[in-house]
Amino acid sequence: MTPNSDDEVLRCGTLTVLGRIRSASNATFLCEAHLDDRLAHCVYKPVAGEAPLWDFPDGTLAGREVSAYLVSAALGWNVVPYTVLRDGPAGRGMVQRWVDQPGDVLDDTEVDENTDDNTDEEPDAGPDLVDLLPAGHVPPGFLPVLQAYDYAGDEVTLVHADDARLRRMAVFDVLINNADRKGGHILAGVDGGVYGVDHGVSLHTEDKLRTVLWGWAGKPVDDDTLRDVAGLRDALLGDFDQTLRPHVTNREIDALYARTVGLLENPVMPSPDRRRPIPWPAF
Repeated sequence: MTPNSDDEVLRCGTLTVLGRIRSASNATFLCEAHLDDRLAHCVYKPVAGEAPLWDFPDGTLAGREVSAYLVSAALGWNVVPYTVLRDGPAGRGMVQRWVDQPGDVLDDTEVDENTDDNTDEEPDAGPDLVDLLPAGHVPPGFLPVLQAYDYAGDEVTLVHADDARLRRMAVFDVLINNADRKGGHILAGVDGGVYGVDHGVSLHTEDKLRTVLWGWAGKPVDDDTLRDVAGLRDALLGDFDQTLRPHVTNREIDALYARTVGLLENPVMPSPDRRRPIPWPAF
């Protein structure tokens, strides 16, 4: 992963809160990080603001978010924005690079997490990477996930783009056992990248994969991706487990290794044959 010039600013800069992200389920803030004459925007989630989860009793959500970034970096994939664990205005927490999206306006008003809810109207450029479309109207280049009904009672289809960047994210979610890949957790950056955020409920030892990215279920994983997965396996056999250990348990690291080996031995994307395979709400 290519280092970003903002990384040092996020690690060492002074954090100034611009506003609280009200759509988040835990305390989440939009911040500016200042270091000398440099500035970077970021998301700050203090550990003190985390609501306890009975099924994720170990460690912190912030630590799991950092671990997801570390796995992404070990794979050589730019799936998760740069993320660190550090002190901030409300104590120790996760700090993650803000993903600039088309039309973003960052100020000290209330904001919705890495979305464009506070932006001017943009011309209709077609479906989003993950979208709900009228039933029977799936355009070329999109994969259907499921049929459902919207709040008005109309039949709709949940779809996502048949996009190599999303496909890599789907593999990443299998590896980290992501329990909450909503459509709103997939961000298209102005830099052309596609990023995943909100990985606080990942890396569990039990199978908890819940995602909107089921379009490749049952399809083989490509060789280039498998080479990177093999690199993660080798890193876990080396000292990468020591990097993860401050954030997740030994059993969770062992489970990550087992999922990595399992995908290499059976390089096929899993199918949604489990209870509640899609997070709710889906966005």
